[in-house]
Amino acid sequence: MIEKRDLSGQTVVPGFIDCHVHLRNDGVSDPRAQAAADSDAVAVLRSARNARRTLAAGVTTIRDCGSRAGIDFALRQAAAQGLCATPRLALSGVMICMTGGHGWSLGLEADGPDGVRRAARGQLKAGADNVKLVASGGILTPGSEIGAPQFTVEEMAAGVEEAHRAGKTACAHAHGTTAIKNAVRAGVDSIEHGYLIDDEGIEMMLERGTYLVATSSAVRNVVRHGVAAGIRPEVVAKAEAAIEHHIDGFKRAYKAGVKMAMGTDSGVPFTDHGNNLDELVYLVEMGVPPIEAISIATLNSARLLRMDDRIGSLEAGKRADFVVIDGDPLSDITVLQDRNRIRLVVVDGQTMVDESGFAG
Repeated sequence: MIEKRDLSGQTVVPGFIDCHVHLRNDGVSDPRAQAAADSDAVAVLRSARNARRTLAAGVTTIRDCGSRAGIDFALRQAAAQGLCATPRLALSGVMICMTGGHGWSLGLEADGPDGVRRAARGQLKAGADNVKLVASGGILTPGSEIGAPQFTVEEMAAGVEEAHRAGKTACAHAHGTTAIKNAVRAGVDSIEHGYLIDDEGIEMMLERGTYLVATSSAVRNVVRHGVAAGIRPEVVAKAEAAIEHHIDGFKRAYKAGVKMAMGTDSGVPFTDHGNNLDELVYLVEMGVPPIEAISIATLNSARLLRMDDRIGSLEAGKRADFVVIDGDPLSDITVLQDRNRIRLVVVDGQTMVDESGFAG
């Protein structure tokens, strides 16, 4: 029997997709310290809770862009056995960085093309759907300049080749102009962050069809909360120096027609799991029409993850993967920030969240 519901006054949209999260961490002021303190068992439990919060926000698919060894794969196994409820999971395993590079304390250090190739093969063997490479410094790593290039083109190309050979994707954490171009030359499928992108980088991304996953939430939340909230002064200073470049660069990339997918970097300071749809509000603030922001967070993101044959739009032949919202996000995108307005979440035909009050 087909179940029928009256959804008058509500909006049905494809399930939202967040292409950049870190389930292992909460959005605390110092995620590195939290990760260091957690045992593997606690990290899996924390990841499960964060996955559930994300699901309740209307996000039906996530790409985890860097966990610690085995944690994200253990979560997927637990979900498959019905031990926890999660969005659909695309996993990167451990992100791969140069020795002493951004994220080294939680990443897998590798040097030279052969070293990166070996590291990528190891993550793919473990079950990774995506190979995450670190092309530049970052905001959270002490002593790391966000604009400084790290992996070379040749090193990243080796990791990309292994990912693509296995039928998987590869992405690059890249802030600085040179690092972005290096990653694009290496053939990555997406640039994560891209805060300091320049016009040449935009042109290269256009030529090669590289996606930008802007993670505007991450830099905004560090700047908004600042040192007073316990974020390290060095981290705040780097975010403050980057935020205007990020907004300007995003606007230029969007206007030029660079492909966009949605990502939040949830798990970094004050970018909490469950607040994922804040990112759509920021996209609209930066000039993206609401209908396009929703498309970026659904069909575009599904295309990046190579899942658009199954999800990302509501059409015959695709999975029943959708969200029911109390209100109209096309007239007011901020309704997506109110989790109480997420009334129904369906993943692969299975009701995962039901706040509709439907009595059957």
